[in-house]
Amino acid sequence: MQMMSETVDLDGVDIAYRSFTPLGHANSNAAPVMLVHGMGGDSTTWDRFTRALTAQGSRVITVDLRGHGKSAHTSTYEFDSFGADLLALIDHLGLNEVDLVGHSLGGYAVSLVAQRRPELVRRLVLEELPIPIRPGDAPPTLTGKMPSITELWHAASSVVLHPRAVLAFDRSMTATALEQFRRPNPQWWESLADIAAPTLVLRGGPGGMVDQERLDAMVSEISNCRVEAFRTGHSVHRDGYSAFEATVLPFLTH
Repeated sequence: MQMMSETVDLDGVDIAYRSFTPLGHANSNAAPVMLVHGMGGDSTTWDRFTRALTAQGSRVITVDLRGHGKSAHTSTYEFDSFGADLLALIDHLGLNEVDLVGHSLGGYAVSLVAQRRPELVRRLVLEELPIPIRPGDAPPTLTGKMPSITELWHAASSVVLHPRAVLAFDRSMTATALEQFRRPNPQWWESLADIAAPTLVLRGGPGGMVDQERLDAMVSEISNCRVEAFRTGHSVHRDGYSAFEATVLPFLTH
């Protein structure tokens, strides 16, 4: 495969991405696949899955979210800005159709794209999306000032497995991100019905961050949605790669 790396100015924010093109047997009818990492990661978390996708003839785009990897650190990390960056990159690349795969915070970002521009998204994969709280839900025990044990475990394992990504991560966003994950988000819930793409939701096992009650409510709002459960924790694509590929690759390539 051929790889191209670029950093582009999108509405005043430098966003880094890599584009991978198969050589010799590219599927001209396949939508490009955009892979989006979670908080504290970077685009390299998808390298193994990128090889599998390009072997099937798909073009792949991996993105560093703002505050991560080679992308710019910024003064704001409101969740809507992550989705807006992806939309700006899709428009910059001139894509008329795209498959989106997002892990954790990246799952939230790609869900925003599918809500705001449903005609762009052919397939949507949400891996271990910490589903926003609904209006009227009881507030969590922790208010966003401290991470949970699950979040601390995931962060610690990431330091060991992907130290470069963790060092590049703008840790100033942590408190803001946790607070946003733990407050009601009525607009996100109201916009779920706008998602038109067939949607695959991946839920981890022990150590995962998906609330079952909110998961059931989310699935009921998306017209074409199914859930696959795994035994691994929050990072299914990292810790249970074979099962991840066996589930997601057919969904994207058929």
